[in-house]
Amino acid sequence: MDLYEYQAKHLFGVHGVPVVPGEVCTTPEAAHEAARKIGTTVVVKAQVKAGGRGKAGGVKLAESPDEAQARAADILGMDIKGHTVHRVLVTEAAEIADEYYVSFLLDRANRCYLAMASVEGGMEIEEVAATKPEALAKIRVDALEGCTPEKAAEIADAANFPAEVRDQVIVVLEKLWDVLVKEDATLVEVNPLVRTPDNRIVALDGKVTLDGNADYRHASHTDFIDHESADALELRAAEFDLNYVKLSGQVGVIGNGAGLVMSTLDVVAYAGEEFGGMKPANFLDIGGGASAEVMANGLDIILGDPEVKAVLVNVFGGITACDAVANGVVQAIAMLESRGAPVTKPIVCRIDGNNAIEGRRILTEAALPIVELVETMDDAARRVAQLAAQGA
Repeated sequence: MDLYEYQAKHLFGVHGVPVVPGEVCTTPEAAHEAARKIGTTVVVKAQVKAGGRGKAGGVKLAESPDEAQARAADILGMDIKGHTVHRVLVTEAAEIADEYYVSFLLDRANRCYLAMASVEGGMEIEEVAATKPEALAKIRVDALEGCTPEKAAEIADAANFPAEVRDQVIVVLEKLWDVLVKEDATLVEVNPLVRTPDNRIVALDGKVTLDGNADYRHASHTDFIDHESADALELRAAEFDLNYVKLSGQVGVIGNGAGLVMSTLDVVAYAGEEFGGMKPANFLDIGGGASAEVMANGLDIILGDPEVKAVLVNVFGGITACDAVANGVVQAIAMLESRGAPVTKPIVCRIDGNNAIEGRRILTEAALPIVELVETMDDAARRVAQLAAQGA
Protein backbone atom coordinates (compact mmCIF):
# COMPACT_ATOMS: atom_id res chain seq x y z
CA MET A 1 0.00 0.00 0.00
CA ASP A 2 1.42 3.35 -1.06
CA LEU A 3 0.98 6.15 1.46
CA TYR A 4 0.25 9.82 0.93
CA GLU A 5 2.96 12.27 1.91
CA TYR A 6 1.21 13.28 5.13
CA GLN A 7 0.86 9.62 6.14
CA ALA A 8 4.50 8.90 5.38
CA LYS A 9 5.61 11.90 7.39
CA HIS A 10 3.41 10.78 10.27
CA LEU A 11 5.38 7.52 10.38
CA PHE A 12 8.62 9.48 10.08
CA GLY A 13 7.64 11.50 13.13
CA VAL A 14 6.72 8.38 15.10
CA HIS A 15 10.24 7.03 14.54
CA GLY A 16 12.10 10.27 15.18
CA VAL A 17 12.83 11.46 11.64
CA PRO A 18 12.77 15.30 11.68
CA VAL A 19 9.82 16.68 9.71
CA VAL A 20 8.02 20.00 9.34
CA PRO A 21 4.58 19.78 11.02
CA GLY A 22 1.51 20.43 8.94
CA GLU A 23 -2.24 19.97 8.74
CA VAL A 24 -4.27 17.98 6.22
CA CYS A 25 -7.22 19.90 4.78
CA THR A 26 -10.11 18.89 2.55
CA THR A 27 -11.61 22.36 2.03
CA PRO A 28 -10.19 25.81 1.22
CA GLU A 29 -11.64 27.12 4.47
CA ALA A 30 -9.73 24.50 6.47
CA ALA A 31 -6.54 25.52 4.65
CA HIS A 32 -7.20 29.14 5.68
CA GLU A 33 -7.50 28.11 9.33
CA ALA A 34 -4.39 25.90 9.15
CA ALA A 35 -2.33 28.75 7.67
CA ARG A 36 -3.68 31.14 10.33
CA LYS A 37 -2.50 28.81 13.10
CA ILE A 38 0.94 28.36 11.53
CA GLY A 39 1.29 32.13 11.26
CA THR A 40 4.06 32.27 8.63
CA THR A 41 4.46 31.62 4.93
CA VAL A 42 3.06 28.16 4.15
CA VAL A 43 3.20 25.61 1.39
CA VAL A 44 -0.05 24.11 0.11
CA LYS A 45 0.72 20.64 -1.29
CA ALA A 46 -1.61 18.34 -3.21
CA GLN A 47 -1.87 14.90 -1.65
CA VAL A 48 -1.81 12.34 -4.44
CA LYS A 49 0.09 9.10 -4.89
CA ALA A 50 2.03 10.33 -7.89
CA GLY A 51 5.24 12.22 -8.54
CA GLY A 52 5.60 15.50 -10.37
CA ARG A 53 3.12 17.41 -8.22
CA GLY A 54 5.14 20.63 -8.41
CA LYS A 55 5.40 20.54 -12.19
CA ALA A 56 1.64 19.93 -12.39
CA GLY A 57 0.84 22.96 -10.23
CA GLY A 58 0.02 20.96 -7.13
CA VAL A 59 2.51 22.69 -4.80
CA LYS A 60 2.07 26.40 -4.08
CA LEU A 61 3.48 28.97 -1.65
CA ALA A 62 1.06 31.19 0.25
CA GLU A 63 2.04 34.33 2.16
CA SER A 64 -1.23 34.67 4.09
CA PRO A 65 -4.26 32.63 5.20
CA ASP A 66 -6.35 34.21 2.45
CA GLU A 67 -3.78 33.21 -0.14
CA ALA A 68 -3.59 29.70 1.34
CA GLN A 69 -7.35 29.41 0.95
CA ALA A 70 -7.13 30.54 -2.67
CA ARG A 71 -4.28 28.13 -3.47
CA ALA A 72 -6.16 25.25 -1.83
CA ALA A 73 -9.21 26.11 -3.93
CA ASP A 74 -7.02 25.94 -7.03
CA ILE A 75 -5.48 22.59 -6.11
CA LEU A 76 -8.43 20.67 -4.67
CA GLY A 77 -10.16 18.79 -7.46
CA MET A 78 -7.12 18.95 -9.77
CA ASP A 79 -6.20 15.93 -11.86
CA ILE A 80 -2.54 15.01 -11.47
CA LYS A 81 -1.50 12.06 -13.63
CA GLY A 82 -4.97 10.54 -13.37
CA HIS A 83 -5.30 11.15 -9.61
CA THR A 84 -7.94 13.56 -8.33
CA VAL A 85 -6.79 15.76 -5.43
CA HIS A 86 -9.15 15.33 -2.45
CA ARG A 87 -6.92 16.84 0.23
CA VAL A 88 -3.98 19.19 0.64
CA LEU A 89 -1.22 19.41 3.22
CA VAL A 90 -0.65 22.90 4.61
CA THR A 91 2.78 23.14 6.19
CA GLU A 92 5.24 25.81 7.22
CA ALA A 93 7.51 26.86 4.36
CA ALA A 94 11.08 25.80 5.07
CA GLU A 95 14.20 27.72 4.13
CA ILE A 96 16.35 25.48 1.94
CA ALA A 97 20.12 25.66 1.53
CA ASP A 98 20.58 22.26 -0.17
CA GLU A 99 18.38 19.37 -1.30
CA TYR A 100 19.40 15.72 -0.91
CA TYR A 101 17.90 12.30 -1.60
CA VAL A 102 17.86 9.15 0.57
CA SER A 103 15.91 5.91 0.42
CA PHE A 104 15.76 2.29 1.48
CA LEU A 105 14.00 -0.26 -0.67
CA LEU A 106 13.52 -3.98 -1.03
CA ASP A 107 15.68 -5.14 -3.93
CA ARG A 108 13.79 -8.27 -4.97
CA ALA A 109 16.09 -9.07 -7.89
CA ASN A 110 19.12 -9.36 -5.61
CA ARG A 111 17.20 -10.55 -2.54
CA CYS A 112 18.46 -7.81 -0.28
CA TYR A 113 17.77 -4.28 0.86
CA LEU A 114 19.28 -1.38 -1.03
CA ALA A 115 20.11 2.07 0.27
CA MET A 116 20.32 4.91 -2.24
CA ALA A 117 21.55 8.42 -1.51
CA SER A 118 22.54 11.52 -3.42
CA VAL A 119 23.47 15.10 -2.65
CA GLU A 120 21.55 16.04 -5.80
CA GLY A 121 18.00 15.69 -4.56
CA GLY A 122 14.88 17.70 -5.30
CA MET A 123 14.43 16.27 -8.79
CA GLU A 124 13.22 12.92 -10.05
CA ILE A 125 15.83 10.42 -8.94
CA GLU A 126 15.39 8.51 -12.22
CA GLU A 127 16.78 11.57 -13.99
CA VAL A 128 19.83 11.66 -11.71
CA ALA A 129 20.40 7.93 -12.19
CA ALA A 130 20.16 8.28 -15.97
CA THR A 131 22.20 11.44 -16.51
CA LYS A 132 24.68 11.32 -13.60
CA PRO A 133 24.83 7.76 -12.26
CA GLU A 134 28.00 8.59 -10.34
CA ALA A 135 25.96 11.05 -8.23
CA LEU A 136 23.72 8.27 -6.86
CA ALA A 137 25.29 6.01 -4.24
CA LYS A 138 23.87 2.49 -4.00
CA ILE A 139 24.78 0.46 -0.92
CA ARG A 140 23.55 -3.04 -0.12
CA VAL A 141 22.16 -3.48 3.41
CA ASP A 142 22.05 -6.91 4.98
CA ALA A 143 18.59 -7.66 6.34
CA LEU A 144 19.92 -9.31 9.51
CA GLU A 145 22.61 -6.74 10.23
CA GLY A 146 20.42 -3.74 9.37
CA CYS A 147 21.47 -0.12 9.05
CA THR A 148 23.95 0.14 11.89
CA PRO A 149 25.74 3.44 12.60
CA GLU A 150 28.68 2.06 10.63
CA LYS A 151 26.50 1.18 7.64
CA ALA A 152 24.75 4.57 7.80
CA ALA A 153 28.16 6.25 7.79
CA GLU A 154 29.17 4.17 4.76
CA ILE A 155 26.04 5.35 2.91
CA ALA A 156 26.57 9.00 3.86
CA ASP A 157 30.22 8.93 2.81
CA ALA A 158 29.49 7.13 -0.46
CA ALA A 159 27.07 9.94 -1.35
CA ASN A 160 29.56 12.64 -0.26
CA PHE A 161 27.33 14.41 2.23
CA PRO A 162 28.98 17.60 3.54
CA ALA A 163 30.86 17.35 6.82
CA GLU A 164 28.56 19.96 8.39
CA VAL A 165 25.54 17.64 8.18
CA ARG A 166 27.14 14.20 7.91
CA ASP A 167 26.40 13.18 11.50
CA GLN A 168 22.76 14.29 11.22
CA VAL A 169 22.32 12.37 7.98
CA ILE A 170 23.72 9.24 9.62
CA VAL A 171 21.14 9.52 12.41
CA VAL A 172 18.33 10.12 9.90
CA LEU A 173 19.37 7.05 7.91
CA GLU A 174 19.21 4.92 11.06
CA LYS A 175 15.75 6.23 11.87
CA LEU A 176 14.51 5.71 8.31
CA TRP A 177 15.68 2.13 8.58
CA ASP A 178 13.53 1.86 11.72
CA VAL A 179 10.54 3.01 9.65
CA LEU A 180 11.30 0.38 7.02
CA VAL A 181 11.68 -2.51 9.45
CA LYS A 182 9.29 -1.65 12.25
CA GLU A 183 6.46 -0.68 9.91
CA ASP A 184 7.11 -3.58 7.48
CA ALA A 185 7.67 -1.29 4.50
CA THR A 186 9.18 -2.18 1.14
CA LEU A 187 10.12 1.42 0.33
CA VAL A 188 11.04 4.46 2.42
CA GLU A 189 12.11 7.53 0.46
CA VAL A 190 12.82 11.19 1.24
CA ASN A 191 13.13 13.62 -1.66
CA PRO A 192 14.08 16.20 -0.78
CA LEU A 193 15.92 15.74 2.46
CA VAL A 194 16.92 19.35 3.00
CA ARG A 195 19.65 21.26 4.77
CA THR A 196 18.41 24.54 6.19
CA PRO A 197 20.62 27.65 6.30
CA ASP A 198 21.41 26.89 9.95
CA ASN A 199 22.55 23.34 9.00
CA ARG A 200 19.53 21.41 10.24
CA ILE A 201 18.44 18.28 8.33
CA VAL A 202 14.70 17.94 7.69
CA ALA A 203 12.61 15.48 5.68
CA LEU A 204 10.59 17.86 3.53
CA ASP A 205 8.74 15.15 1.65
CA GLY A 206 8.18 11.44 2.12
CA LYS A 207 7.16 8.32 0.32
CA VAL A 208 6.41 4.97 1.99
CA THR A 209 5.11 1.70 0.60
CA LEU A 210 3.82 -0.78 3.18
CA ASP A 211 3.85 -4.56 2.71
CA GLY A 212 0.23 -5.69 2.82
CA ASN A 213 1.32 -9.20 3.80
CA ALA A 214 2.27 -7.79 7.21
CA ASP A 215 -1.02 -5.98 7.86
CA TYR A 216 -1.92 -8.49 10.58
CA ARG A 217 0.96 -7.10 12.63
CA HIS A 218 -0.15 -3.48 12.31
CA ALA A 219 -3.76 -2.78 13.24
CA SER A 220 -3.10 0.97 12.89
CA HIS A 221 -2.28 0.58 9.20
CA THR A 222 -5.98 0.26 8.44
CA ASP A 223 -6.17 3.99 9.12
CA PHE A 224 -4.06 4.55 5.99
CA ILE A 225 -6.57 2.91 3.61
CA ASP A 226 -7.75 5.41 1.04
CA HIS A 227 -11.48 4.76 0.81
CA GLU A 228 -12.03 7.64 -1.63
CA SER A 229 -9.63 6.45 -4.30
CA ALA A 230 -9.63 2.69 -3.71
CA ASP A 231 -11.87 0.49 -5.83
CA ALA A 232 -15.07 -0.28 -3.90
CA LEU A 233 -15.07 -3.91 -4.99
CA GLU A 234 -11.47 -4.39 -3.84
CA LEU A 235 -12.31 -2.90 -0.44
CA ARG A 236 -15.33 -5.19 -0.13
CA ALA A 237 -13.27 -8.21 -1.15
CA ALA A 238 -10.71 -7.33 1.53
CA GLU A 239 -13.48 -7.56 4.12
CA PHE A 240 -13.97 -11.19 3.05
CA ASP A 241 -10.18 -11.84 3.03
CA LEU A 242 -10.32 -12.51 -0.71
CA ASN A 243 -7.33 -11.94 -2.99
CA TYR A 244 -9.15 -9.78 -5.56
CA VAL A 245 -7.86 -7.24 -8.06
CA LYS A 246 -10.21 -5.31 -10.34
CA LEU A 247 -9.33 -5.30 -14.04
CA SER A 248 -11.00 -3.65 -17.03
CA GLY A 249 -12.69 -6.58 -18.75
CA GLN A 250 -15.97 -8.46 -19.15
CA VAL A 251 -15.13 -11.99 -17.96
CA GLY A 252 -15.13 -12.63 -14.22
CA VAL A 253 -12.49 -15.16 -13.14
CA ILE A 254 -12.40 -17.36 -10.03
CA GLY A 255 -9.61 -19.87 -9.41
CA ASN A 256 -7.76 -21.58 -6.61
CA GLY A 257 -4.10 -20.67 -6.55
CA ALA A 258 -2.39 -17.55 -7.82
CA GLY A 259 -0.50 -19.37 -10.57
CA LEU A 260 -3.64 -20.99 -11.94
CA VAL A 261 -5.53 -17.70 -11.87
CA MET A 262 -2.70 -15.87 -13.67
CA SER A 263 -2.68 -18.57 -16.36
CA THR A 264 -6.44 -18.30 -16.64
CA LEU A 265 -6.23 -14.54 -17.22
CA ASP A 266 -3.84 -15.13 -20.12
CA VAL A 267 -5.98 -17.86 -21.68
CA VAL A 268 -9.17 -15.79 -21.37
CA ALA A 269 -7.49 -12.74 -22.92
CA TYR A 270 -6.24 -14.86 -25.83
CA ALA A 271 -9.63 -16.55 -26.38
CA GLY A 272 -11.43 -13.22 -26.10
CA GLU A 273 -9.67 -11.86 -29.17
CA GLU A 274 -11.96 -14.06 -31.26
CA PHE A 275 -15.06 -12.48 -29.72
CA GLY A 276 -14.58 -8.75 -30.02
CA GLY A 277 -11.75 -8.39 -27.53
CA MET A 278 -13.36 -9.81 -24.41
CA LYS A 279 -10.90 -9.57 -21.48
CA PRO A 280 -10.63 -10.73 -17.85
CA ALA A 281 -12.51 -8.48 -15.44
CA ASN A 282 -10.59 -9.43 -12.33
CA PHE A 283 -8.04 -11.56 -10.53
CA LEU A 284 -9.67 -13.63 -7.75
CA ASP A 285 -7.83 -16.40 -5.94
CA ILE A 286 -10.04 -18.22 -3.44
CA GLY A 287 -7.13 -20.30 -2.19
CA GLY A 288 -7.33 -23.91 -1.13
CA GLY A 289 -10.58 -23.81 0.82
CA ALA A 290 -13.34 -23.38 -1.75
CA SER A 291 -16.25 -23.65 0.68
CA ALA A 292 -19.75 -22.59 -0.25
CA GLU A 293 -19.37 -19.35 1.71
CA VAL A 294 -16.03 -18.50 0.10
CA MET A 295 -17.45 -19.26 -3.34
CA ALA A 296 -20.59 -17.22 -2.59
CA ASN A 297 -18.54 -14.24 -1.46
CA GLY A 298 -16.34 -14.53 -4.54
CA LEU A 299 -19.30 -14.69 -6.91
CA ASP A 300 -20.97 -11.85 -5.05
CA ILE A 301 -17.91 -9.62 -5.53
CA ILE A 302 -17.47 -10.49 -9.20
CA LEU A 303 -21.15 -10.14 -10.07
CA GLY A 304 -21.18 -6.78 -8.31
CA ASP A 305 -19.06 -5.49 -11.18
CA PRO A 306 -21.52 -4.18 -13.81
CA GLU A 307 -18.91 -4.74 -16.53
CA VAL A 308 -18.93 -8.51 -15.95
CA LYS A 309 -21.04 -10.38 -18.51
CA ALA A 310 -20.00 -13.99 -17.75
CA VAL A 311 -17.96 -15.84 -15.12
CA LEU A 312 -15.34 -18.58 -15.41
CA VAL A 313 -14.72 -20.84 -12.42
CA ASN A 314 -11.42 -22.63 -13.08
CA VAL A 315 -10.40 -24.96 -10.26
CA PHE A 316 -7.80 -27.68 -9.97
CA GLY A 317 -8.64 -29.90 -7.01
CA GLY A 318 -5.77 -30.62 -4.70
CA ILE A 319 -6.15 -30.33 -0.94
CA THR A 320 -9.72 -29.28 -1.62
CA ALA A 321 -11.40 -31.99 -3.67
CA CYS A 322 -13.45 -31.16 -6.77
CA ASP A 323 -16.67 -32.51 -5.25
CA ALA A 324 -16.32 -29.91 -2.47
CA VAL A 325 -15.76 -27.22 -5.10
CA ALA A 326 -18.81 -28.34 -7.08
CA ASN A 327 -20.96 -28.36 -3.95
CA GLY A 328 -19.57 -24.93 -3.19
CA VAL A 329 -20.70 -23.58 -6.56
CA VAL A 330 -24.21 -25.06 -6.19
CA GLN A 331 -24.62 -23.87 -2.63
CA ALA A 332 -23.13 -20.46 -3.43
CA ILE A 333 -25.78 -19.82 -6.06
CA ALA A 334 -28.47 -20.84 -3.55
CA MET A 335 -26.92 -18.61 -0.87
CA LEU A 336 -26.87 -15.60 -3.18
CA GLU A 337 -30.48 -16.17 -4.11
CA SER A 338 -31.40 -16.34 -0.42
CA ARG A 339 -29.57 -13.00 0.06
CA GLY A 340 -31.84 -11.46 -2.54
CA ALA A 341 -29.12 -11.42 -5.19
CA PRO A 342 -30.04 -14.21 -7.65
CA VAL A 343 -27.36 -15.09 -10.20
CA THR A 344 -28.51 -14.38 -13.75
CA LYS A 345 -25.21 -14.19 -15.64
CA PRO A 346 -23.78 -17.38 -17.16
CA ILE A 347 -21.11 -19.31 -15.25
CA VAL A 348 -18.70 -21.64 -17.03
CA CYS A 349 -17.02 -24.24 -14.78
CA ARG A 350 -13.87 -26.20 -15.50
CA ILE A 351 -12.86 -28.48 -12.65
CA ASP A 352 -10.06 -31.02 -12.72
CA GLY A 353 -7.83 -32.90 -10.33
CA ASN A 354 -8.72 -34.64 -7.09
CA ASN A 355 -12.20 -36.24 -7.32
CA ALA A 356 -13.00 -34.42 -10.56
CA ILE A 357 -15.44 -37.08 -11.82
CA GLU A 358 -17.61 -36.73 -8.72
CA GLY A 359 -17.45 -32.94 -8.94
CA ARG A 360 -18.61 -32.96 -12.54
CA ARG A 361 -21.44 -35.34 -11.63
CA ILE A 362 -22.64 -32.95 -8.92
CA LEU A 363 -22.73 -30.00 -11.31
CA THR A 364 -24.42 -32.05 -14.05
CA GLU A 365 -27.14 -33.37 -11.74
CA ALA A 366 -27.73 -29.93 -10.24
CA ALA A 367 -28.91 -28.90 -13.72
CA LEU A 368 -28.59 -25.19 -13.00
CA PRO A 369 -29.52 -23.33 -16.19
CA ILE A 370 -26.86 -20.65 -15.69
CA VAL A 371 -24.01 -23.16 -15.10
CA GLU A 372 -22.19 -24.80 -17.98
CA LEU A 373 -19.55 -27.49 -17.46
CA VAL A 374 -16.57 -27.55 -19.85
CA GLU A 375 -13.74 -30.09 -19.66
CA THR A 376 -10.59 -28.18 -20.66
CA MET A 377 -9.28 -24.75 -19.69
CA ASP A 378 -8.88 -23.65 -23.31
CA ASP A 379 -12.43 -24.65 -24.21
CA ALA A 380 -13.79 -23.07 -21.03
CA ALA A 381 -12.00 -19.80 -21.80
CA ARG A 382 -13.34 -19.77 -25.35
CA ARG A 383 -16.90 -20.52 -24.20
CA VAL A 384 -16.95 -17.88 -21.45
CA ALA A 385 -15.57 -15.28 -23.85
CA GLN A 386 -18.32 -16.17 -26.31
CA LEU A 387 -21.02 -15.86 -23.63
CA ALA A 388 -19.57 -12.54 -22.43
CA ALA A 389 -19.68 -11.20 -25.99
CA GLN A 390 -23.30 -12.26 -26.34
CA GLY A 391 -24.18 -10.44 -23.11
CA ALA A 392 -22.22 -7.31 -23.93
